[in-house]
Amino acid sequence: MKRPEYRFGEKIRSVRESQGITLKELARQMDVSASLISQIENNKVSPSIDTLLNLADILDIDPEYLFRDFRKKRKLKMVRKEERNRLSMGAVQYELLTPPGLSEEGETMETMELTIQPGGEKGSEDYGHPGREMGIILSGRGELLYGTEKYKLKAGDSLSFSSAVPHILINSGKEELKAIWIISPPRLFT
Repeated sequence: MKRPEYRFGEKIRSVRESQGITLKELARQMDVSASLISQIENNKVSPSIDTLLNLADILDIDPEYLFRDFRKKRKLKMVRKEERNRLSMGAVQYELLTPPGLSEEGETMETMELTIQPGGEKGSEDYGHPGREMGIILSGRGELLYGTEKYKLKAGDSLSFSSAVPHILINSGKEELKAIWIISPPRLFT
């Protein structure tokens, strides 16, 4: 992968000249040679961070100004509603909210929208699995059986727990239970 070239010289020269500071004067204030300043301004030498910050301080340059052109562009990963991967298991429908295959790129979680029909459930009272889960109930009513405990859930409630403990999410209401569910590490869509 080609590394980007950072070229600060033109900006530094422009600010220095606009302030009427000579190469020699700037070099004296920085305790470096005028030749070094000239080489930096002509992009012949890439300054160390300390030198760059010292230049910025003396010339009263906001470092943001120097780095503005070099912000790293981040990739955005998006899933349109109509393009979601879906999986139905009994009375539960899972819709993957993150792009498929992210676990191969180092993602450590899987985010889904769950829809559980009345009386339906997900999970097992006999076993758990490694990792953690987090959920927020969007609509409907439910119960989480977690080990030997039972928790009633309604819209707006959120929860987080170790997946190693046997657990079951049950729709105990008369309408669909909808929730956003995050599992780490990914399990269903890997």
